[in-house]
Amino acid sequence: MTFRLSPVTVIGLGLLAAMSVSTASAADAAKGKVLAYTCHGCHGVPDYKNAYPNYRVPKLGGQNEAYLVSALNAYAKGERPHPTMHAQAATLTDEEKADIAAFLHGDGGIPSKEVVGTPPPATQTCVACHGADGNKTVAPDYPKLASQPADYIVHALKDYKSGKRKNPIMAGIISGVDEKDFEALAEFFSKQQALCTTDQIRKTGKCETE
Repeated sequence: MTFRLSPVTVIGLGLLAAMSVSTASAADAAKGKVLAYTCHGCHGVPDYKNAYPNYRVPKLGGQNEAYLVSALNAYAKGERPHPTMHAQAATLTDEEKADIAAFLHGDGGIPSKEVVGTPPPATQTCVACHGADGNKTVAPDYPKLASQPADYIVHALKDYKSGKRKNPIMAGIISGVDEKDFEALAEFFSKQQALCTTDQIRKTGKCETE
């Protein structure tokens, strides 16, 4: 299955992008650095794992600002099931979420490079929104997938597939992807470069290539 964006969807994403840029421009990364101190305990440790279920936590450094705000809102509303993240996100104001996102975004992550490896067929469902290498998203509230831990990607996809994560766009897309393809898809995107752990953002304000 190849997912293609309809003209209506493209127009909607364009409007959303404009709104997101306006929101991001008002954010204060310096304030976000102070607010994000609790994030480093998990997201600043390379290969740190969530327990029950067990998977490596996502990299946040260099991630799209609008996506980070969207994710925090989803955790705060319970649209993403995670008790710790819900407890953290539910205490934040909209302004504080934007500030944290601006700080974590840093200088935008590692620029796209040559694609590593051969993308499995299942990735064709992902590229319309996330880019061929998982580092060129169609809109700022879509996440970069490149360099995310494979087990985290699999976990997220399973949650979308089961409906534990509430997102109407992903619900429609993931319905056309067989769960047996999740591992290969995740392994491919995990080998690309884009993001980093938050300790790099805290130290230098940017993601550094390995």
